[in-house]
Amino acid sequence: MQVVSISSLKGGVGKTSVTLGLASAALAAGIPTLVIDLDPHADASTGLGVRADDKLTIGRMLKVARKADLSRNIVSSSWQSKAVSKRSLTRVPVLDVAVGDAYTGIYDRPDLRARDLRRLTQLLSRTSGYSLVLIDCPPSLNGLTRMAWSASDRVVLVAEPSLFSVAGTERTQRALEMFRKEYAPDLGPIDVVVNRVRKDSAEHAFRLTEMRSMFGTSVLTPELPEFSEWQQIQGAAYSVHQWPGKGAKRTSELFDSLLRNITEAPKLAAK
Repeated sequence: MQVVSISSLKGGVGKTSVTLGLASAALAAGIPTLVIDLDPHADASTGLGVRADDKLTIGRMLKVARKADLSRNIVSSSWQSKAVSKRSLTRVPVLDVAVGDAYTGIYDRPDLRARDLRRLTQLLSRTSGYSLVLIDCPPSLNGLTRMAWSASDRVVLVAEPSLFSVAGTERTQRALEMFRKEYAPDLGPIDVVVNRVRKDSAEHAFRLTEMRSMFGTSVLTPELPEFSEWQQIQGAAYSVHQWPGKGAKRTSELFDSLLRNITEAPKLAAK
């Protein structure tokens, strides 16, 4: 089970959209995947078409991490049934969600104790059946993000090709390196995904060159262009792979490639 945190220091860069795009690619590839919505805004849960109903949210499970059963409180994404109805499958694809809500905010503070940083790790240690776990982190470097990093094998930083986003990504990388030394020596690669790129923007072209110079091979390909239909797709709780149109098809292909570069998707596919 590979655990990947999707993070950013700056809000509004499309972090949740990247999480949902990777989840969509994983579902299309047949990779058993769990999405953990750690952002108190719970936008990933909305986009995945889930509600907690009689299940514990991830915040409630974190509060009782020593005894909570994550596997009993996940909810299947509505994307899953849509994927089954659109394709003839010999095996039902798996895309489950640990539903987020505002309650997680009690842990999103800068002074979280070291033992509390292990709460998500405790939950995942008793969880099986997934090849991939995607954690949608809040846009901060407080307790929830550090809790996610403690549980992760890899961190993906989402950035736009803009001055403030590039500066924020650099600060986040420095914070991650310090965090790795103190709390997570086994944490693997720290990657950068460039999102919302406008090919006709001279500023974006300049910042892309700057990012490649600053972050080197950490900058993953492909870069993700600005996609005007994201709000409509997420509002309808659809996977980008299930949305009609040439733009969605091209975007889904980019996420397929990005997922392979992040997780080596063929090795994760269920046998």
